[in-house]
Amino acid sequence: GKSGSKIQSTPTKAGGDRYIPNRSTMQMEIASFLLTKENDPAEESPTKKEQQKAWAVNLNGFDIEEAKILRLSGKPQNAPEGYQNKLKVLYSQQKTPGSSRKNGRYIPSMPDRILDAPEIRNDYYLNLIDWSSQNFLAVALDNSVYLWNHTSGEIIQLLQMEHPDDYVSSLSWIKEGNYLAVGTSNAEVQLWDIQQQKRLRNMTSHSSRVGSLSWNSYILSSGARTGHIHHHDVRVAEHHVATLAGHTQEVCGLKWSLNGRYLASGGNDNLVNIWPCTQGDSGDFAPVQTFTQHQGAVKAVAWCPWQSNVLATGGGTSDRHIRLWNVCSGACLSTVDAHSQVCSILWSTNYKEFISGHGFSQNQLVIWKYPTMAKVTELRGHTSRVLNLTMSPDGATVASAAADETLRLWRCFEMDPIKKKEKEKANSAKSSIIHQGIR
Repeated sequence: GKSGSKIQSTPTKAGGDRYIPNRSTMQMEIASFLLTKENDPAEESPTKKEQQKAWAVNLNGFDIEEAKILRLSGKPQNAPEGYQNKLKVLYSQQKTPGSSRKNGRYIPSMPDRILDAPEIRNDYYLNLIDWSSQNFLAVALDNSVYLWNHTSGEIIQLLQMEHPDDYVSSLSWIKEGNYLAVGTSNAEVQLWDIQQQKRLRNMTSHSSRVGSLSWNSYILSSGARTGHIHHHDVRVAEHHVATLAGHTQEVCGLKWSLNGRYLASGGNDNLVNIWPCTQGDSGDFAPVQTFTQHQGAVKAVAWCPWQSNVLATGGGTSDRHIRLWNVCSGACLSTVDAHSQVCSILWSTNYKEFISGHGFSQNQLVIWKYPTMAKVTELRGHTSRVLNLTMSPDGATVASAAADETLRLWRCFEMDPIKKKEKEKANSAKSSIIHQGIR
């Protein structure tokens, strides 16, 4: 009889008619709990059941009664939104919305406001908007300058050029915000009093249009198409006090550092020059640094507000790179390819970030983390290239002017209310210490 019986053996091939469950997708702990629970003698009261349900939800993130004993196929059960299981027992740990959520702030992707800017000149080399410390946004529209009071919404036409062929080529507010410098296509630099709404003086020293302006206390610096930069002392009759000759083509980017030690200039000759505030031994100004790495016109120049020797620069269409410099050592700290023309850079005073404005092909604004140069977000909406950026006095809003004849206001650096209060407290404490010192 033994010879007739068949000896059972394990099939050599995997598969066949056997079903092998995938144990990694089973919830064994729940299965074990539910099986042992069946042997419980007494039926719990409704209140006890509710209590146990509440405990189960708190501990596991879901009601255990509704759980399947074995989960043999398909995706593992996801945890409810925001739930994180530190023990990693009941779930195959997927990235849940709670765990993947960044600790970043909310940045609106749409502009807070859109203003019309008819006849704004589509010229990369000009600087046509500036926002004052008194909350006036100045905009040059062809041969006129308009002021928009951000607080009241009032619009004032400040000036209109006498000759129809002339146009306004640059604007810059003095730090205190009560005077506006205006550069023109007929080589003039005008100074306007905003309270009186009248021209105080007309300074002529250039021989070509003035495309860039920057203030350092009572010294107003102006960059012209010839490549020359002039310093004007606005307090005296003989206003022209110095000439800086470091560019062979139009000066389109010009910014004094916040401490007034250095002037950064960018030109259509692809150069960035760093000028000292005082003259050398020979009585002539010479740049302390010249950066030649950009392959296109450098219009975007911006000083870091918390590191006085760090400068950001951006190149035009044939360069498309943003570079950060240490102006003391001359070292290039980092470089990032923006993949499009860079027209303007602004540093945030509320975050360790800066924003850049771009041309073809996206016409977008990009916020970058400093010093990692990681992209925080992109703000899109303009249908033509962005020409200029400027920032509100509280540092929360950025205004962008573009060739699509619109101004867009982006609330991209809005401060957290708690941090805002702390900052205001710190500032008021500082000012009280200064007043005590003066007394």
